Amino acid sequence: MTVSEPKITRLPLDQIIVDAEKRLRPVSEVGVESLIASINELGVIKDPIHVRRKGRGNDTLLVLIAGGHRLAAAKRLGWDDIPARVWADVTDDFATLMEIDDNLSGAELSVLELSVFLAKRKRVYERLHPEVKHGAQGGRGGNQNEADIMSFSKSVAEKRELSDRHIRRFIQIGEALSEREVATLGAAKAPLKLKDLLELAKINEPIVRADVVGKLAEGSVKSAAEAMAMLKPAASTAPKDPADDAFNALLKAWTRTPMAAKRRFVDELRDDLTSLFADHPDLEGA
Repeated sequence: MTVSEPKITRLPLDQIIVDAEKRLRPVSEVGVESLIASINELGVIKDPIHVRRKGRGNDTLLVLIAGGHRLAAAKRLGWDDIPARVWADVTDDFATLMEIDDNLSGAELSVLELSVFLAKRKRVYERLHPEVKHGAQGGRGGNQNEADIMSFSKSVAEKRELSDRHIRRFIQIGEALSEREVATLGAAKAPLKLKDLLELAKINEPIVRADVVGKLAEGSVKSAAEAMAMLKPAASTAPKDPADDAFNALLKAWTRTPMAAKRRFVDELRDDLTSLFADHPDLEGA
């Protein structure tokens, strides 16, 4: 799909609709305050927001695609309007890709957010380009596909120092976690590390992963590995009787011994065996 980039115009803030439930990344207070400080210092907003025109005539709606923090900062500053590019006749997938790319290109993203965005972009990209989906006939798929996902902007890879290996890891995490798990982890008391998220992605049991997610989110453990260790049943610490090994070895050898050798063995140890029977009267007649 090829779309001409619209010119920048100014839109009244009260005409722009924000569907918060469909936004891929919620607006953060820290992000808005940082942007306000930048605007006050520079005197301008660096980038326009992106809006999608939906409907026709009197039913036309202007729905925000990208720039949630910029829009929130403008409202906080008391602006009446804001620079914007208005896109018409674009698909949902196009709008989603634009929102993702806007965040990947400029936003300060956590490891979790980056994983979610890259995995989402991969899904949309494969939907738009089924020929590159892994396993598709004639498609390249695999690692090449994952690298292609980042080819939309070399500056993104360079700025974030993302190698192909990083990309694959982030996508692995984003594809493994459910929306509920992402929301829970997003509210964690401390930022999550890549190592912990990779450990989560490897857990196949939903109940176990939910427990680990909960412990990480509440901060009751320092790592996913610590949470996993807590969930494993404690190993038995009862001391082992060394006589057990000796008995099993002796019994195994006895059962494999020919009868002639058994008789010779009994004759050789007759005195010892007789003494044992004397010490244990209950064995007599056995």
